[in-house]
Amino acid sequence: MTAPSNRLGLAALTALVVGSMVGAGIFSLPQNIARSAGPGAALLGWAISGLGMLMLAFVFQNLANRKPQLDAGIYAYAKAGFGDYIGFSSAWGYWICSLLGNVSFFVLIFSGLGYFVPAFGEGNTWQAIACASVLLWAMHAMVLRGIGQAALINAVVTVAKVVPIVVFVVIAAVGFRLEVFTADFWGTLSLGGLGGQLRGMMLITVWVFIGIEGASIYSRRAARRADVGRATVIGFLGVLALLMLVNLLSMGVLGQQQLAHLHNPSMAFVLEAIVAPWGARLIIIGMVVSVLGALLAWVLLCAEVLHAAAGDGTMPAFLARQNANDVPANALWLTNGLIQLFLLITLFSASTYTSLVLLGASMALVPYLFSAAYGVLVAWRGEGYADRSAPRRRDLVIAVLATVYALWLVYAGGVTQVLLSALLYAPGMLMFAQAKRQHGQPVFTPVERVIAVCVLAVSLAAVWGLWHGHLTLD
Repeated sequence: MTAPSNRLGLAALTALVVGSMVGAGIFSLPQNIARSAGPGAALLGWAISGLGMLMLAFVFQNLANRKPQLDAGIYAYAKAGFGDYIGFSSAWGYWICSLLGNVSFFVLIFSGLGYFVPAFGEGNTWQAIACASVLLWAMHAMVLRGIGQAALINAVVTVAKVVPIVVFVVIAAVGFRLEVFTADFWGTLSLGGLGGQLRGMMLITVWVFIGIEGASIYSRRAARRADVGRATVIGFLGVLALLMLVNLLSMGVLGQQQLAHLHNPSMAFVLEAIVAPWGARLIIIGMVVSVLGALLAWVLLCAEVLHAAAGDGTMPAFLARQNANDVPANALWLTNGLIQLFLLITLFSASTYTSLVLLGASMALVPYLFSAAYGVLVAWRGEGYADRSAPRRRDLVIAVLATVYALWLVYAGGVTQVLLSALLYAPGMLMFAQAKRQHGQPVFTPVERVIAVCVLAVSLAAVWGLWHGHLTLD
């Protein structure tokens, strides 16, 4: 049972949602979107992403209310609706997404600090990786001291990091020029047609919204169950407004081609173009504070997903153990050990922030898709409803829209991201098999065996593509 001191109220849950979403992504948003889309496509893309993610937020809110016993959030929904292996895959995919997110955070922190210390370069030099490793294990030690303490620190950091973003929005609004925004409104020839531009920016918009389910993952630690859904929607709407303002105002300061060639964190260099170098310094410092807060939230989320999955036998039992401070210590050690490994891989493969973001976002698509699909099942069956009334019909429409959006994201990600994602999903089968054998159960059902074979086949295609140079992790 969670100690009373570790219970999370509405403010703390909302801070976890905002802290998870407002991390590295917003500070690199001007360049990340401009490399794929012009202002017109960006406006339409945000409308699609905003509506789609709002539908997902409502699905998470509804599931938190209709299925209060499912207190592990995104993983528990997939398992309840589609069985052990799909549930495991959702937990595994979300965990890998979080790992890659944390690696990208470290890369961006030291890429930004490279403005002051050139030896850090783009955040993937040996000096940057060494400092990132020290920071990783300092964060690890902090989280081991207790989740309640870490959540409090995250709430404070969440407030602090919003300040430079608000400053950016105000100054960018003053520096906004309509003639810059409307020039090449639908993008240059190099960007391709509208459909291609929309597809190109979709995974980026997914990335900056990841964390929308943060309150759901901590639902079992909430002081009041109703606060979970409220925190999800409040956090989403606030973050959506900030993201759109940062992206669209930037497009009225610098042209699309200029934005597309900025270094990250690109928000810093947009502000520098308006006010001078002090603007870049302000944003970089704010970004470092922001990403540190996001790292804290994401380290917690990573460990919590593994711990919850191990608690009901979907993952190996050793991941369910907690220390004296109610922290899933084994899950935390495994998580941060693999983050360290990925940091070393980043050093040798020269992976950039953007490549890590795209791969991480693609790993989140399966958990989101099956959570939305479970929302459809719950509303269709009327589970948790007093009668077959209007709220049930409304929730069904919302869940169907969220599922269609999630399927669109898989399409928008493209074949490359599907292949690379399968390559990362395949090793998880070993942990799933270990957990099943610990409980004396067959590893796969007949349907799950077919799914597993398909995942292995696609992952082998990815290996072939990497071997022959058709795919790259950079």
